[in-house]
Amino acid sequence: MRLIHTMPDIDKEASGPSYSVTRLCESLIAHGAQVQLALIGDAALMQERPYVQTFPAGIGPARLGNSPAMRRWLKQQVARQAADIVHNHSLWMLPNVYPGWATRGSRIPYVVSPRGTLSEWAMASGSKIKRVYWPLLQRPSIAHATLFHATAESEYEDIRRMGFRQPVAVIPNGIDLPEYHAKPVRGQRTLLFLGRLHPVKGIDFLLQAWAQLHAEFPEWQLQIAGPGEADYVHYLKTLAQDLHVQRVSFDGPIYGAGKFNAYRQADLYVLPSHSENFGMTVAEALACGTPCVVSQGAPWQGLQANQAGWWPEIGTEPLLAALRSALAKPQTELDAMGENGRQWMDRAFSWSHIGDTMKRVYDGILKRAPMPDCVRLD
Repeated sequence: MRLIHTMPDIDKEASGPSYSVTRLCESLIAHGAQVQLALIGDAALMQERPYVQTFPAGIGPARLGNSPAMRRWLKQQVARQAADIVHNHSLWMLPNVYPGWATRGSRIPYVVSPRGTLSEWAMASGSKIKRVYWPLLQRPSIAHATLFHATAESEYEDIRRMGFRQPVAVIPNGIDLPEYHAKPVRGQRTLLFLGRLHPVKGIDFLLQAWAQLHAEFPEWQLQIAGPGEADYVHYLKTLAQDLHVQRVSFDGPIYGAGKFNAYRQADLYVLPSHSENFGMTVAEALACGTPCVVSQGAPWQGLQANQAGWWPEIGTEPLLAALRSALAKPQTELDAMGENGRQWMDRAFSWSHIGDTMKRVYDGILKRAPMPDCVRLD
């Protein structure tokens, strides 16, 4: 099976699509597929990951990702029928439009993974350019898709809400289970947010909730870690000062082994987002044995069923109630919930299982086998 996957680029944080798409490709390779991942980037990436094909950026705003070289290459590959399936990840940049242009009118099936870009929050926020970009470029480029891939039920609903009636494969992202380390015994306990500092993440809700909790739980500290635009980081720090919160730190981005060490060191992880198609940081925290408080803007209702955390509604008050319950738990109960979460990740989110399921979806598209049960036709 010959596959071409496309995405805009890989960032140094190696989280989100930069992690999930590359690991999906590697899992498909492990299951016998021939995979090329086309993106804009430095040629050094092709040495680090032999399946990656990089292209230089062209003239124009970086946020559009113009790359005539990538566009030409995709057109040539499709014309030569050098792939059995083309699979694009994410929307809103030109590398997410090129594969649609290349496959339109061809016999090569086209698969689209929106990766959270069709959520109501995402569609309503951001640049006004979206209002023009969607009807003129992005929607026409995916209208002929053979199948959509959603990482959660909520994303399946987003796809249907946008009017697409093609089959949808609901397959979550996977997670690599890190080596187990017992939680450190310390007097100070840590509530961790780790991720992009962006309005969609609901960090303002977190600070407002913490302002009502820090005096009630003096043994707890709030750690906020991640990259963000300077203006927005300044806004969050100013909000923290205005709320007179104590024991809160802004630690900047944490990558690689340091990121997983932060998860292990934390006693509780929090993600109060307005909208997430999956929420990779939640899976990472659970894999490290850390229970989570995650808003219903992210598809993690399984936290409650697996006794691994809390899933409150979006907003300050629901978050406050969930955090008050979580912070009051003795360490032994939080450790048990963290172990439940780790076992859940191992059981249901292994990359071998995810890669095998995606390959069976491809086999169904190519009529080599029946479609697996994860494919929704309604």
